[in-house]
Amino acid sequence: MLDLARHIVNQKTGTYDPEKFEDHLETALVDLINQKRAGKPIRPKERPKGENVVDLMEALRQSVGREAAPAKAAKPAKKPRKVAAGQKEMLMPIAGKKPTKEAAAKKPAARSQRKSA
Repeated sequence: MLDLARHIVNQKTGTYDPEKFEDHLETALVDLINQKRAGKPIRPKERPKGENVVDLMEALRQSVGREAAPAKAAKPAKKPRKVAAGQKEMLMPIAGKKPTKEAAAKKPAARSQRKSA
């Protein structure tokens, strides 16, 4: 990978001549300032319109306006998995749920704590 990286860097390496560099933003800003000084009205340039531009807000409005498709109703319900023998002992109780009778019976009685002096 290192050889590939070196090859790419060497291929893209070149000399930089600042005289050949043209800053389009600076040129546009200078033109705008000169127009403002001359008292000409400043109008924003029109943005080029793309061919395949989607208005996301309009698409969202249309999707909210439609009723939900009954795609979930068409799918059959999944069958519950079979529990392997001995698996119940390995499962931890989920917080917020009541413990099962078996789990409650297996819990040791609460120990009394000694007060330290």
